[in-house]
Amino acid sequence: MVRKRAMVSAGVAAIPLPGVDILSDLTTFAVLVEEVNKEFGLSQKQIERLNPQRQVLIYRAAASVGGMLVGKLVTRKLVLAVFQRAGIRIAAKTVAKVVPIAGQVASAAIGFALFRKMGNQHVEACAQVARELESLNVIDTGSTVAPM
Repeated sequence: MVRKRAMVSAGVAAIPLPGVDILSDLTTFAVLVEEVNKEFGLSQKQIERLNPQRQVLIYRAAASVGGMLVGKLVTRKLVLAVFQRAGIRIAAKTVAKVVPIAGQVASAAIGFALFRKMGNQHVEACAQVARELESLNVIDTGSTVAPM
């Protein structure tokens, strides 16, 4: 899932229009995070169906691994906050577009690498939370997503 969405990010980053790639990345990453959360049984809707004690355990586990997007309603604003942490690389990707052809290639490469790294970090955070919760017998995630 992550690699496929990173390829989309790279494709859009190659388009020489500033800002289009960031808007696309925000939307694409939000969808990816929702899908990953759901696969691990950690989407906001799935967690809300559990009893309150289990909900607290899940949110504590997510906080302990730094899973900022685990179990949350994923909005563009929340994804933008995550992207702002990677601000320098996003700025480099945007500036690279100014240089014809080579800049577009560089922008696509930076976009792919950044998106893949952030996506894999989210998958790993979900996997850590799921492992911790399974060891406590809080949830049976039935995850089909393998950690990267």
